[in-house]
Amino acid sequence: MKLISFERQGAISFGAVVGDQVVDLGKRLAGRHAGLRQLLAAGVDTVRELAAGQPDYPLADVRLLLPIADPVHIWCLAVNYAEHHQEVESAGRVQDLPKQPALFARYIDSFVAQGEELWHPGAGVSEQFDYEGELAVVIGKPGHRIKAENAFDHVTGYTILNDGSVRDWQFHTRQITPGKNFYRSGAIGPWIVTADEIDDPYELRIETRLNGQVVQSDKAGLMLHKIARFIEYASTVAPLQPGDILATGTPSGVGFSRKPPLWMKPGDICEVSIEKIGRLRNTVIAA
Repeated sequence: MKLISFERQGAISFGAVVGDQVVDLGKRLAGRHAGLRQLLAAGVDTVRELAAGQPDYPLADVRLLLPIADPVHIWCLAVNYAEHHQEVESAGRVQDLPKQPALFARYIDSFVAQGEELWHPGAGVSEQFDYEGELAVVIGKPGHRIKAENAFDHVTGYTILNDGSVRDWQFHTRQITPGKNFYRSGAIGPWIVTADEIDDPYELRIETRLNGQVVQSDKAGLMLHKIARFIEYASTVAPLQPGDILATGTPSGVGFSRKPPLWMKPGDICEVSIEKIGRLRNTVIAA
C-alpha cells in the first residue's frame, strides 16, 4: 500500500494510492485525524481497512505533498556506506569508520515534495549544492529505548529521501547542521510504501540520476549500521513517534568527491529511484 499526503482543488488531505487512483482517507475520516502522521498511530491494518472501497480521484488530479508534513523527528546517518566513507576520507573530511551511528537531525522545512523545486543556495552563498539519494524508514509504532531485535516492529514503511547538502557550509566547523538544513534543499517522497510490500529492505537498489546520468547506484544492504541498530540508537536519544523519518545514509558517488566536483545547479533535474518504492524527481532552481 502506498500512502500519500496531497492537495486537490485547494484542499489538503491524505490517502492511499490504488493503481492510478487515490482513496481520500482524510475525507472518509471527516477530520478525526489531522494528517497522515496521526493516522499511522492507528496501525497499518486499520489504514488498509479504511482504504478499501471505491477510489475518489485519479492520481493525476492531485498534487503530492511531503508524505509526513509534521514529523516529530527527522534523524539522518552520515558516512553509513563503506565506499562513501572512502570517498569522504580521500577528500580529507573524515578518518575512521564511525563506530556508532553518525547521527544528525534535519528540519522539515529543509525538504520539498515530489515534483517541487529544490532551492539552490545561490551565488554569493554557495555553489557547492550536492545530491544524496537515500532509503528512509518511517516509524509507525512509538517507542523509547527500543532493542534492535524488536526494531522492525516499529517500522510502518519506507520512502525516498534526497539529503541535499550545501558542502562548504557543512564543513565550516565540525557541526554539520547548517549545510544539512538549507531551506528547501532536500526532498522526500513521492509516498510511503508500507513495510508489508517490501520483503527485504537490504535488497533494494538506490540509484540517483542527475540530468539523466547515473551518479549513484548501490544496494541498501551495504550500509554499515543497519536499520535495527539505527532505530535502537536514535530511540535511546529520544522516544520515536509515529511519522518519524530515519534516513539511512547515502552510497558513494556524491558530487563533492568527484574530480572535478559535480554540483547541482539551477535547471538541473535530480532523480532518486529505489526498487519497489518509486522515483523522487525534483528540478533545481535559484533561491
